Amino acid sequence: MSGTTMIVLIVLISVGSGVIYDMYKKHLEFKHKMQDSNHDANKQLAEVSAQVVALKERVQTLEAIVTDSSYTTKEEINRL
Repeated sequence: MSGTTMIVLIVLISVGSGVIYDMYKKHLEFKHKMQDSNHDANKQLAEVSAQVVALKERVQTLEAIVTDSSYTTKEEINRL
């Protein structure tokens, strides 16, 4: 191999390595963003689940009040 060919080869290897390294860095950044996004989504899911549980408890309480016979009697008295 001639000296010029060696120089071209070294430049190509250097540039190729730089490109591959940049691509790897971009991949790691994307992976980190996805993990953050998943963490935020999981946090929101937990909040919504907690709200659903609280609403179910409230509905059960309201159902208990409405189906209570004393509540029905009070309503009938109030209508009179």
